[in-house]
Amino acid sequence: MTKIIMNGCNGKMGQVITRLVSEDNECEIVAGFDVNDSIENTYPVFTNPDEFTGDADVIIDFSHPSALTTVLNYCKKRKLPVILATTGYTDEQKKEFTEASKEIPVFFSANMSLGINLIIALAKKATKLLEGNFDIEIVERHHNQKIDAPSGTALAIADAIDETLSYPAEYVYDRHAVRRKRKPTEIGIHAVRGGTIVGDHEVIFAGTDEVIELKHSAHSKEVFAVGAIKAAKFMSDKPAGMYNMNDLISTL
Repeated sequence: MTKIIMNGCNGKMGQVITRLVSEDNECEIVAGFDVNDSIENTYPVFTNPDEFTGDADVIIDFSHPSALTTVLNYCKKRKLPVILATTGYTDEQKKEFTEASKEIPVFFSANMSLGINLIIALAKKATKLLEGNFDIEIVERHHNQKIDAPSGTALAIADAIDETLSYPAEYVYDRHAVRRKRKPTEIGIHAVRGGTIVGDHEVIFAGTDEVIELKHSAHSKEVFAVGAIKAAKFMSDKPAGMYNMNDLISTL
């Protein structure tokens, strides 16, 4: 039985994970951390993480980038693995949790969906085959409450493609301020915000007289919760180091 601490337990994703874990006989949430403790859960909720000293195997963090240092300090103090499922981390924060991985197991993915990570793998394979003959564009769509743009997932897709290319790519965000023809080395990244769209990501390979598209649509937040729970089970006995969705998928 994997014992989970849920950071951000009273947020939307925290509540989805709470429900799914309650239906899973392989894990349980033993405590929650949240600045809002007004929601009743089947486990104790703490506004101050240091108040919980009970047994736990792993922490899932689905809160906010501003909570990173607090979460990492708690995990380092207790030598607990952490699942970082929040988006919007700065480069400095990414360095911070990479440094922390020398002391504790750290699992980071810009998107916890297994399907999205399959799309990333397919995009890398397509890039190898199509490089030099196809322009690459990425379009992401999310609900009107999402703050960061472009999404962390769109940037993760772009980074994976960039690593695969034989030349450094230039990321171009929108084109309204760019009055010139498209360069062959560009990766266009476009953000759409509206309604209650959970998350759509599309990778377009546009060539001469043909277009290839890879697309993933999330219809509920459960797809991200399922990935986070699988990651928690996977990480509960791992040594210190950086882990990602590729490490998890390789075990499935």
